[in-house]
Amino acid sequence: MADFLPLFDAISEAPLYIAGPCSAESREQVLAAAKGVSAAGVKIFRAGVWKPRTKPGSFEGRGAEALLWLAEAKREYGLRLLTEVATPEHLEEALRVGVDGVWIGARTTTNPFAMQDIADALRGVDIAVLVKNPVIPDVALWIGSIERVYNRGVRRIAAVHRGFGTFDMDMYRNSPHWSVPIELRRRLPDLTLLSDPSHIGGRRELIATLSQEALDLGFDGLMIESHPTPDCALSDAMQQITPAELDDLLRTLVWRRTPVAQDALRNHRLHIDSIDNRILELLAERMGVAREIGEYKREHSMAVVQRERFNELLQAAEQRGENMGLSRHFIHRIFSAIHEESVRQQVEE
Repeated sequence: MADFLPLFDAISEAPLYIAGPCSAESREQVLAAAKGVSAAGVKIFRAGVWKPRTKPGSFEGRGAEALLWLAEAKREYGLRLLTEVATPEHLEEALRVGVDGVWIGARTTTNPFAMQDIADALRGVDIAVLVKNPVIPDVALWIGSIERVYNRGVRRIAAVHRGFGTFDMDMYRNSPHWSVPIELRRRLPDLTLLSDPSHIGGRRELIATLSQEALDLGFDGLMIESHPTPDCALSDAMQQITPAELDDLLRTLVWRRTPVAQDALRNHRLHIDSIDNRILELLAERMGVAREIGEYKREHSMAVVQRERFNELLQAAEQRGENMGLSRHFIHRIFSAIHEESVRQQVEE
């Protein structure tokens, strides 16, 4: 896969920005959002009309009716138009109103059968297709989904990094696992790579930092959720910003591109930086659990240091580490330091 085309012939500036509400809720809301996004200088408008929700009973979109509002917004403000599709039937209805592109969501990307059905329906269709990462951090599965679309003749393809699902409650809605999109870029260097900081952060106050981090990591652009009145949004209210806030954000982002940005050593270092950040996040999460254990021990008059438990943990870690090519001495030092900090956290809590 090497002969990828630009997503849109008439839009060549970089970085590439896509913005719009999570969901198309009403005609008035869609037109207000499109007006604000256009005023912020964004030329590609996004909104979902079919919303695959995690739990039943949540707002699941207005369906085909909302496509007419999106088409009106496109005509009124001269925007390129994107919406999400999850079935060939969705694609057919979206094409009927003149969308310029579609995106395929994380839940759909995770299912090879669904991906193949959509890819088959895309045969002979010349539109932009954005493929979000699967819900699990599996770069091969992500590339496989892109290949299915590519093999049906589509060349206007982009990958969208929206983070990965996790059972852990950390600072992000979806853990970024930056190493996964970095590896995707290494394997498919000519593919357009975008980031979705709204879905990664899950909170509007994280969007700016995540946006700049993505651009610094070499992403080609961003997909950001913007709603005229985000606090009243029917879906994902906490992760949307107003068009005015979008305008302010885009003015503060710094786009850095120098020859060193393509240097292999720099890419490896960025990969290491991403892994180190994940290590720190996991250590902080572990210490949080240690503090909870410390509270339990105090309530039940238990000793803070449980030597047998630590010995079992250490032996198991040394064995796993050795199987992964790490020395027992190294693992012993690392886990001894972690245990020491865990004890300190429990004592000082």
